[in-house]
Amino acid sequence: MADTKREIERKFEFTKAKAARRGVPDLTGTAGIAAVSDQGTVDLDAVYYDTPDQRLAADGLTLRRRTGGADAGWHLKLPVSPGVRDEVGADLSDTVPPALAALVRSRVRGAALQPQVRLVSSRRVSHLLDADGALLAELSTDEVLAERGDATAGWTEVEVELADGIDPGLLDDVEKAFRASGLRVSDAPSKLARALAETSAEPPARPGTDGPGGTAGAHVLAYLGAQRAALVAQDPAVRRDLPDAVHQMRVATRRLRSAFKTYRAVLDRAVTDPIGEELRWLAGELGVDRDQEVLLERLRTRLGETDRTLLMGPVRSRLRTWNTARRSRSRRRALAVLDGERYVALLDSLDALLADPPLRKAAARPPQKVLRKAVLRDYARLASRIDGALVLDPGHERDLALHEARKAAKRLRYAAESAEPVLGKPAKRLAKAVKKVQSLLGDHQDSVVARGALRGIAVQAADAGEASFTWGVLLAREEALADRYERELPAVWAKASGPALRAAL
Repeated sequence: MADTKREIERKFEFTKAKAARRGVPDLTGTAGIAAVSDQGTVDLDAVYYDTPDQRLAADGLTLRRRTGGADAGWHLKLPVSPGVRDEVGADLSDTVPPALAALVRSRVRGAALQPQVRLVSSRRVSHLLDADGALLAELSTDEVLAERGDATAGWTEVEVELADGIDPGLLDDVEKAFRASGLRVSDAPSKLARALAETSAEPPARPGTDGPGGTAGAHVLAYLGAQRAALVAQDPAVRRDLPDAVHQMRVATRRLRSAFKTYRAVLDRAVTDPIGEELRWLAGELGVDRDQEVLLERLRTRLGETDRTLLMGPVRSRLRTWNTARRSRSRRRALAVLDGERYVALLDSLDALLADPPLRKAAARPPQKVLRKAVLRDYARLASRIDGALVLDPGHERDLALHEARKAAKRLRYAAESAEPVLGKPAKRLAKAVKKVQSLLGDHQDSVVARGALRGIAVQAADAGEASFTWGVLLAREEALADRYERELPAVWAKASGPALRAAL
């Protein structure tokens, strides 16, 4: 069974042979370190697994099977930020544990995980303790031998890993003490990375994003590559049920799909449209649970705002009953999607597009004019949607039109954000302004969805012989909110679409 811990650590190496002979300095008295306790030496034997083209290493992941020491077993390390990784462990076995294999599926897909590098280490361990004898960090000095085929490499590495809950500032203090003794922060982010470099391995493969340098095509491909990477990176986070992971994965799918539409002058739609439809499918499958959670929270908030004298009948239990009936086994459904072949085919199609992009003539042009034209086209689209919605009478048709305007606002915002590296501050200001429009239209759409839910709950309550009065009160409040959002929209849109802003683009 897999378990997870967060590693906050810093790796060091000796700058000169003389410093290495002196060894690691005594850290007693550094920051809050009151004592250094020798824990002895252990021998470790680790075999690192990856695809033949090193897909895990390309994204900074390591998967190993290690014997020796207190935590023998399988370990998958997922990068969080520089110097911070999540280590997911599993019991020792002869093959890659299924739980870990699932976490790397978005990278590995149909390729085989095979032994790539063996690292044999003699590790001397010390505990850095505070005045009360509590553990602050573990200090390890490793004599490492790396074996990759017939190639070998050896080095000495010093590592300081914080205990849980310890201020990362301790690592800065240790680094200062180490620098004075001839130790510097290692250039390699992991032992595996150093082993690959020192045994003359080929650089890890990455999906191609090359285009003509300094062109509109190069810029768009770089943006798509970043969103593809974000989508793949969120896969293990969704599987681990981390906070906001589903939302972030959906955002990546939406940004990709939006970019295909915005930059249709750069990329052939005959290729991007089918991929865009698959991205829409993925976002929809991932969003079932999230959308229900958002709606439930909104209804709970409305109930909490309602005067007790207006709460008639078992309204809270009715809301729970309604939610239970509506909640599909969404997490199981999301995991089934991520384990399915359709999802893998989508990832493969994205990589194929980046490796061999279907560029059109505009892709070879300088990016400024091409991106500006694309952003302004999305602006015109949003303006048309908003103008068309506001001339309609309040009601169902207007609600639908405002929902379409919301999607257009999101697309314009994404377009402006993607163009910011080229168009600069005007694009940044536009994205910020349009985000307010998108937020207002999002509030309106949430109200539309809430009103539909409240009507259904009221019917369920009546059928069960319960008072439906409270649901009518909440419905009226949502109608009032929607009316307010619609009245505020022209002013918010006018501010976001001022002549000076348009002229700046």
